[in-house]
Amino acid sequence: MNRTIVAGALALASAATCVAFAPAASAAAQSCVTSSLTTGGYEGVGTIRYKSSTSSCGDLNLTYSNDTTYSYDYYAGRLRRSSGTWFTCSKGYVYAADGSHSVNDSTYWLCTDVADGTPFTVASYLDGGDSVSITH
Repeated sequence: MNRTIVAGALALASAATCVAFAPAASAAAQSCVTSSLTTGGYEGVGTIRYKSSTSSCGDLNLTYSNDTTYSYDYYAGRLRRSSGTWFTCSKGYVYAADGSHSVNDSTYWLCTDVADGTPFTVASYLDGGDSVSITH
């Protein structure tokens, strides 16, 4: 009988532990999303992605860049209006050497307060066809 009580207590403790961890698992799903894309030329349109609706990030953050010709370029986030036209975010073009960039460095926040589901792309100032990663 003691074994039955101990086994029942362990089962209840295990169930309570699973319930306690459930909120943490759902919070993990709210982290930032990273998308790789190829840039368009100056004021152009490259690969089109959509602002994640499951992310807690409200910005388009340049977290990696690799220029095909030079060891740097200037990058701008571009958003598509409901009319279908594209515009460059107010930050304009920002300098970025090839390599990784911190998601916490506001220098590389290409667009801020982007609404969920908004189509976006990245333009390169010097030449298109660069590889970049945007954390959003």
